[in-house]
Amino acid sequence: MAHDIAVIPGDGIGREVVSEAFPLVRDVAEARGTTLAPTEFDWGSERYLEEGEMMPEDGLDRLEAYDSILLGAVGHPDVPDHVTLHGLRLPITKGFDQHVCRRPSYLFEGVDSPLRGYDAGEIDFVVYRQNTEGEYAHVGGREHEGSDNEVAVQSAVFTREATERLVRPAFEAAAAREGKLTNVTKSNAQAYGMVFWDDVVEEVSADYPGVEVERLLVDAASMDFVRRPEEFDVIAASNLFGDVLTDLGAIISGSIGLAPSANVDPTGTYPSMFEPVHGSAFDITGDGVANPLATVLSCSMMLRNLGEEDVADALREGVAAQLADESAPRTPDIGGEGTTEEVVSDLRTRLLG
Repeated sequence: MAHDIAVIPGDGIGREVVSEAFPLVRDVAEARGTTLAPTEFDWGSERYLEEGEMMPEDGLDRLEAYDSILLGAVGHPDVPDHVTLHGLRLPITKGFDQHVCRRPSYLFEGVDSPLRGYDAGEIDFVVYRQNTEGEYAHVGGREHEGSDNEVAVQSAVFTREATERLVRPAFEAAAAREGKLTNVTKSNAQAYGMVFWDDVVEEVSADYPGVEVERLLVDAASMDFVRRPEEFDVIAASNLFGDVLTDLGAIISGSIGLAPSANVDPTGTYPSMFEPVHGSAFDITGDGVANPLATVLSCSMMLRNLGEEDVADALREGVAAQLADESAPRTPDIGGEGTTEEVVSDLRTRLLG
């Protein structure tokens, strides 16, 4: 099987991890009878600084023909964060209706959690984050800018269709895993959008009687991610709350450098996009020590979404074996002194000989 992949390295360490990790992923796939044909798009903050836009006006039209998208990172110290986010990532996720964001957190063998007493596999959950509306809906504005009575309004938007299209896959995942879904909102304070979200979760839960539903406010959920992470299985959350919780989930699992993610259109109408969670990390850009494993794991999720289970399993198992090996190189974020190149080279030996 052959798949056309749009590769957007983006900014900062995104370029470094993609340039090292994707050739390995391509070769592992080729060894198992799957062809990945990449086309690289040099879109991102450097383009913005030179041309005033992160990607061209016809960017979505050009990406639509591909089977999947790999994004390295978005962000630059010389460009405001809202410009980079709204200039590349959000137009893709919204334009391609990638309404389900899946972000797993897993404590691998050989990786230390900052939480005491947790062994491999005891932290293992996945956050289903609503990805196209909610608090990140581009609805609002500013008036009287620069004056003493300047005002800014930012509105969260929740529709029944988009909420249910996130909640139902989360229930499906919970039914296939350990049978527990945690619904995270702030409905005590946000009495419209969040109460509406709770209502949709309750309605959908009737179709999944075998799934236990826990309700938590986001502040309590943040506390419990630290206090009792082993009790979580599938978490359903809005765009903002899912974004915040998944960074916490990455850290308690050892490092944000191990955190993959998937932005999925489950209907397959548009290509889905896969990316490491770590961002552009300009503080270490150019040092050659960025952890490439989140990118490899994101590619594993991409291949699983494309139906290439064998390749997806090989990549994830290779990462797990490397992390479990105390003699293997590892990057500084997980306690080692290895480089990006050394980690990928070791992984290549394990997977391809």
